[in-house]
Amino acid sequence: MAVILFMGAVSGAHLNPAVTIAFALRHDFPWRRVPGYVVAQLAGGLLACLFLRALFGTAGKLGATVPGRGVADWKAALVELAHTVGLISTILGTASRAQNVGPLSAVGVGGYIALAGLWSSPISGAAMNPVRSIAPDVVLGRFAHVWLYVAAPFAAAFIAAAFAWILRGEGGDVGGATAARGILNG
Repeated sequence: MAVILFMGAVSGAHLNPAVTIAFALRHDFPWRRVPGYVVAQLAGGLLACLFLRALFGTAGKLGATVPGRGVADWKAALVELAHTVGLISTILGTASRAQNVGPLSAVGVGGYIALAGLWSSPISGAAMNPVRSIAPDVVLGRFAHVWLYVAAPFAAAFIAAAFAWILRGEGGDVGGATAARGILNG
């Protein structure tokens, strides 16, 4: 929520490559800018994990996400898919012309993340963001479960964009584009 309020007007507050892709699928964000944003997201995640490792070593596995004890990868993947569809749908919905609520969208998105984290953290780790899982895995050199934390969010981007298209049309409206790109970054 804080990052959306802090930098949403500058860059659209893109912290999640799945959200960036969903905005591009909705024609609210230019595809030519997607690679640069994804590289920046990956770099930010890696730098954060390297910072944590420098301060604390590998305590807490640098925030790595893994399925809960006794939870099969495919079950964790389905949970990740479901709540990431919800997250991206919340973001796309609050960014649409019909419901653009400006800074209050940060409350909706932050509230959704908190709620999804409460119920799904014990099952899947509640990543909802591939970088959130890739960065610790790269720094730790562990990749046993990374596939599900990459596949589920990117599949969720396509599903959420399809839901938005069904509910609100193809996208590309001024409200969605402004939210996705930031008003200072048109």
